[in-house]
Amino acid sequence: MKPYERKQLLERVEREGATVGASIPAEIEVQGEPFELRSFVFNVKDADGVAPGERERVQEAKKLLRRERLERLERLEEGDISFEKGEELVATIVGLDRALNALESLGSQSVEAEMEAQERMDTKRWYSFLSDALGWEDTRGLRR
Repeated sequence: MKPYERKQLLERVEREGATVGASIPAEIEVQGEPFELRSFVFNVKDADGVAPGERERVQEAKKLLRRERLERLERLEEGDISFEKGEELVATIVGLDRALNALESLGSQSVEAEMEAQERMDTKRWYSFLSDALGWEDTRGLRR
C-alpha cells in the first residue's frame, strides 16, 4: 500500500461521524475465536437494561472489542498490507466503533450525567484541536 493510501484510510477511521451509516459486523474474530458481534449487541440492547450479572459480561466484551480495534488499527497503521485489505480493516474498525458506541450507551444513569460526559468530550476535542492548531505540547511533554 502506498503511504498516501494508508493516510487516506486512517483519516476515514478517525473522521468524526465515521460510524454514521456503518453496520456492525455480523461476526468478527476476537483472540482467534469467532464472535457473533451483531447478535450480541442487539441482544444486549433489546433487553430493557443490563442485568447485574450481564453487566460484567458486557464490560468484558467492551474491553475485548477495544483491544481488537486497537490491534486492527495498528495493523492498518504499520502493517504490510494491500489497499484492499486496508479497506476491509477500515470497515471492521468502524463497525467495532459502532458496536462500542451502542454498548456504551447502555445503562446511562441519567440525562444530566450523559450531558456532563458529552460536555467533557466536547471540551477534550476542542483542547485537542487547539493543541494541534497551535502546536502545544501535551501533558507528557510530547509534541502532537
